[in-house]
Amino acid sequence: MALQTLDNFSIDYLQILDENGNVDRALEPDLSREDLLRLHYYMTLSRMADARMLNLQRQGRLGTLPAATGQEASFCAPVLAIRDTDWFVGSYRELGGRLMRGEPLINVLHFYNGFEEGSFNPESPRTLPVSIILASQLPQAVGLAYGSRLQGEKDTVALAVFGDGATSEGDFHEALNFAGVLNAPVIFLCQNNQYAISTPRELQTRSATIAQKAIAYGIPGIQVDGNDPLAVFKAVGDAVKRAREDKGPSLIEAVTYRMLMHTTADDPTRYREEAQVESWKARDPLVRFEKYLIQKQIWDEKKQKDLEDKLKETIDQAVKEFESKREFKPDAPFDHVFGNSFYLIEQQRAQFLENLKKEAENG
Repeated sequence: MALQTLDNFSIDYLQILDENGNVDRALEPDLSREDLLRLHYYMTLSRMADARMLNLQRQGRLGTLPAATGQEASFCAPVLAIRDTDWFVGSYRELGGRLMRGEPLINVLHFYNGFEEGSFNPESPRTLPVSIILASQLPQAVGLAYGSRLQGEKDTVALAVFGDGATSEGDFHEALNFAGVLNAPVIFLCQNNQYAISTPRELQTRSATIAQKAIAYGIPGIQVDGNDPLAVFKAVGDAVKRAREDKGPSLIEAVTYRMLMHTTADDPTRYREEAQVESWKARDPLVRFEKYLIQKQIWDEKKQKDLEDKLKETIDQAVKEFESKREFKPDAPFDHVFGNSFYLIEQQRAQFLENLKKEAENG
């Protein structure tokens, strides 16, 4: 019997707004002035809040946190494409996206100072808390999407956001497989920022793209310029439309770059060259989007300055409120180590409180 070709596959790449602010009019999404300015507002807020939190961490006023600078388009634009009634299932590098979903900035400050109260978000009950363990949230997203259909929600979808490092985890593959088999209305959005901490993408997989991993699970995959907010919005919007029409899940690879460190415990100069970082600065999503808004005559330098002044006040107020709180129990981390009280934990709690007391007495 002759050798037969069973099928052929290809992966498309989408860019609408290039580095210089030039737009492909044939592909340009029809976004209102209000939506464009909302997207710009939260991308800018994310960038400024990220910078402020990094300063707080370096001053010892905030705990370890992940940097989001440079990836704003890849997590803000997708939120514009979904509804408040949809599920947002993220990882830990979607600052602006979470703020767009109604999460207060003070929650973020609490969370990265070790207080689980920062995960409590009644304003957006379908925004799941930060997920630290890579890819662990992806099967949950499938379950939420599929479960919503079972409960009669005919057009609810789930947006699952994760990094390229998550694609090396078993949960990623299990989630895509289940989503494909169940035809679950879930959109998998991979923020490919080139590094899983210090491991470059080429050492994670031999695949030419992450998007092509969708092929193995019988679902559509596309790669987009992750620093182009218009392309990200369109790709997610198309995938959301498919999901709402019961046409199943999609995988989107948003190619972006982590401009700063993985977390504040990381030193990126040990594993990547500064020349690479500089080359990506020319693709900054905020710079190109501002050029686009100026060309559309809905933005200018004065409006930008006024916005930054306003956002600085907003961030200052959140920090002030965060640092004024004193009601958190210092020994709260010992409360829920196990479901029941355990004598070793109680011994450690007592020792911890005794040490705090001695520190206070010694000034």
